[in-house]
Amino acid sequence: MILAIDTSLGSAVAVVDPATDVVLAEASSESARGHAEVIGSLIESALEQAAVTPAGITAVAAGMGPGPFTGLRIGIAAARGFAAGRGIPVVPVASHDAAAGELLEREPDAAFVISTDARRRENAVSAYSGLADGIPVRVAGPELLPQTEDPLAHTAGRLGAAEHVHATRISAGALGRIAHRLLSRDDVPALAPLYLRAPDAKVPGAVKRVST
Repeated sequence: MILAIDTSLGSAVAVVDPATDVVLAEASSESARGHAEVIGSLIESALEQAAVTPAGITAVAAGMGPGPFTGLRIGIAAARGFAAGRGIPVVPVASHDAAAGELLEREPDAAFVISTDARRRENAVSAYSGLADGIPVRVAGPELLPQTEDPLAHTAGRLGAAEHVHATRISAGALGRIAHRLLSRDDVPALAPLYLRAPDAKVPGAVKRVST
């Protein structure tokens, strides 16, 4: 079984059966804050709904963003911590890929732009065109754009995207299904977290000496 965790927008957890590619359970919180307070209970809830014990999990899918630094790293840390405790692999998956995957299940040849709220009056934007081995083909992004700029107009001239979808949630189930396909073709990417901007917290500089 695959445990999927994403905290790029709200907090979402799912359990996916790799033998059938079926999402057995999903648990989520739409709040864009408080990830650390809910992620443990969401994992417990998803495992309980799926009637799976931690010992039955064979891989963990981690949503890598784009997303705000603090929230995103909580989900990645939870995924890595669970995997380390079980001695199983972590499969990194771009969160936008999961949002695109839901759309491409219905229209496999579609070309479109996905955007998500990146705060500070900006959107994170990625463009997609169809599927390859069941995995969304990301042809541009993710990148940050001002919320006043039309993501479709920004990419359409270069990529031929015909639709803009602003996602307000990321499906952990879709994330887990993509992870299953990556594992099936032995093509797990070494994907770093997609923060897109530096964290607000900064390492203090050297203390200035004051002469007397």
